[in-house]
Amino acid sequence: QVQLVESGGGSVQAGGSLRLSCAAFGYTVSWYCMAWFRQAPGKEREGVAAIASDGSTRYADSVKGRFTISQDNAKNTLYLQMNSLKPEDTGTYYCAAGPYYACYSGSWSTRSRMDYWGKGTLVTISS
Repeated sequence: QVQLVESGGGSVQAGGSLRLSCAAFGYTVSWYCMAWFRQAPGKEREGVAAIASDGSTRYADSVKGRFTISQDNAKNTLYLQMNSLKPEDTGTYYCAAGPYYACYSGSWSTRSRMDYWGKGTLVTISS
């Protein structure tokens, strides 16, 4: 059974950093398009970053230069390093896995494209 478990969320001040982790069980992360999404209160869930099976990465414009997505295939774990955090980065962050081609078609940021989801971890950035 496929399972994704996020951790690493918390509360920090603007300008600070957090590192999110997503442990995967039941499949191999390197076979899929892996992504991080976030959802702020009252807003739609949006794609933040994705990493393809070849290690190439994609980012939403709002986080480029501040966030870095990576994965450790030996640990079957996905990461999101978040630096220079802003209050608008506040939300619940979700780990997701979709078909490998989602990363190459540009559809990785579409919620309906992803097949598996974690339960999320809350990130709160104060000004």
